[in-house]
Amino acid sequence: MSASLDFLVNLLDLEPIEVNIFRGIQPNEERQRVFGGQVAGQALIAAGRTVEHGRVHSLHSYFLRPGDPQVPILYEVDRIRDGRSFTTRRVVAIQHGRAIFNLSASFHELEVGLDHQFPMPDVPDPETLAPLFERLEPWRDELVEWFEKPHPIDQRHIGDLPWHRERAGEPYQRLWIRADGDLPDDPLLHAAIVTYASDMSLFDTILSPHDVRWEDVDFMGASLDHCMWFHRPFRADEWLLYDTDSPIAAAGRGLARGFLFDRSGRLCVSIVQEGLARVRDPAL
Repeated sequence: MSASLDFLVNLLDLEPIEVNIFRGIQPNEERQRVFGGQVAGQALIAAGRTVEHGRVHSLHSYFLRPGDPQVPILYEVDRIRDGRSFTTRRVVAIQHGRAIFNLSASFHELEVGLDHQFPMPDVPDPETLAPLFERLEPWRDELVEWFEKPHPIDQRHIGDLPWHRERAGEPYQRLWIRADGDLPDDPLLHAAIVTYASDMSLFDTILSPHDVRWEDVDFMGASLDHCMWFHRPFRADEWLLYDTDSPIAAAGRGLARGFLFDRSGRLCVSIVQEGLARVRDPAL
């Protein structure tokens, strides 16, 4: 396991402080707000640690307030239902006495049933693509803080980097992702790491068709909600193709979808996210 991946595993290892209450640590780095994938991954771990059987098959979450990266996050778990096949949990993340994030997760025992899926796109193998840090090397002087942070997820983009296109492109993006090292055989940990990673690049697909960048003073973007469906078992430390698109942006919000395929072509996870995509009038 790389030092960066060890950092992420420790970040997701919550401290139980009371029945159904857990505390999550923060990374020692400068941020304006807590990364959404972090709070979603930690909340899923909190939910899963109160479940006796079954694997997570879906989660639905809302980002309510920006998280404070300087203080720990408390996760309160509500044991909504324990059934024979399905178990449901609700998790509220709290800072400064207020809810910053809400998650509902459902866990299910694997069963035999109907089976079909979309085919996996035909794309280059990840070994033929440069890691993200190599592709960003020409901008190292501008991205000093990025290079100093741990990067536990190896990302290999197919085609242009979405934030370095010379002009607006199509609302599509594809990249390979995997944890940077070997993980223990814990399905909950693998699901939490993929949850963390799924929020790293999905919003960029919303920006792709527009001449807008995160650093633009007239633009404000933030995740509003994040939903995932876990269809088949997978490993987060093996390559997964992240195939994303953005069907629409309107009324100050944008929608993005993502599908994670393993190397054998199995569709393992589906993701949908809506984000705030507000453009301020520069005349105001």
